[in-house]
Amino acid sequence: MFVALWEYEVKPGGEERFENAYGPDGDWVQLFRKDSHYYETRLVRDAFRRGVYLTMDFWESRGAYEEFMAVHRAEYEAIDARGEELTVEERRIGWFEMVAE
Repeated sequence: MFVALWEYEVKPGGEERFENAYGPDGDWVQLFRKDSHYYETRLVRDAFRRGVYLTMDFWESRGAYEEFMAVHRAEYEAIDARGEELTVEERRIGWFEMVAE
């Protein structure tokens, strides 16, 4: 299994819109669900820093994720551009692969 982790600092007042866009029925999940190798996205909020979130995108493999990204680049970039309106900062924490399941 492969997990892509991202951290976001959301603009004050934009939290609800961000949660809708990045949550379990949001734009990203709708896009990723087009691929059978996608499992799920989890959205978590920092308990101590207001407006800070993490997304965890779970895929069958890194190769499946990279192939999806190549095929759906334009759609990805369009959603990403809309997300930039809601955030102060976006940071890729890393790409991780399961050691054992």
